Amino acid sequence: MGAGAALVLFRRDLRVADNPALHAACAAHASIIPVYIDTAGDAGAWAPGAASRWWLHHSLEALDDNLRGIGGSLQVLRGDTLEVLRSALAASGATSVYWNRRYEPAAIDADRRVMAALRALGVAVHSHNANLWVEPWEVANGTGGPYRVFTPFWRRIRPRVQAEAPLPAPRIRGGLPLPGALPLRGLHLLPRRDWAGGLAESWRPGEAGARELLDIFGDSALHAYPAQRDLPARHGTSRLSPHLHFGEISVRQVHHHLVRTAADVPLSRRPDLESYLRQLGWREFAHHVLYHFPD
Repeated sequence: MGAGAALVLFRRDLRVADNPALHAACAAHASIIPVYIDTAGDAGAWAPGAASRWWLHHSLEALDDNLRGIGGSLQVLRGDTLEVLRSALAASGATSVYWNRRYEPAAIDADRRVMAALRALGVAVHSHNANLWVEPWEVANGTGGPYRVFTPFWRRIRPRVQAEAPLPAPRIRGGLPLPGALPLRGLHLLPRRDWAGGLAESWRPGEAGARELLDIFGDSALHAYPAQRDLPARHGTSRLSPHLHFGEISVRQVHHHLVRTAADVPLSRRPDLESYLRQLGWREFAHHVLYHFPD
């Protein structure tokens, strides 16, 4: 483990297990400061709705609990990402920033701007892939261009979709609290009138909730997935979409777990698993299309 402190910026990767940025930072630095920056004021027309904010509150709450369980705590800050990071770096003495990559056009532009500005200040910035099997720029068709049709895209990346063991949650040594850190309720993500009882009854945001649904899906619903995946009223889908969206679980974790549930059965005899992996492939394809055709 190296000397010095590092900031780990959480965005759409609200988990401690199989988190490449967190894992790399812990391997290289003596002190880790996990940070979440509220930039909702910059979202414009893409601002999250009330249900999404409710989920985010509880997901961040779960993330903080999980970080405390491995030796750290989440520092919640608000403002422009670059200015907040500059202040946090100055206050903490950290010399490096780690994050996992995002793929929406505006997010890519913002991350490039922040990365360039920080590196100009002498700060080491490290970005990682936490949410996809294959990065959008790593796959091309026969002419070297991006795919526009799913089936040949899936045929190309399918050999690279492997059930690799996910990264474990690391042990960390947390840094001192940052000036300006807010309590989570200071972000005002929860509804003023409590209309979210139905959400709370049906969903459990956070890593533990994601793992629970994955266990249920693998044990009792995956076998029926090809026939029932278009019938959401039945117990035939994984219900992992919101957990994947907020990065509370990764496709690598999902894939590895489902392969292990029937390790003695060859994949060629698992049409249920292949059908589900293909749908996760559509998620990959959506990121691919969004990256290459942002307009």
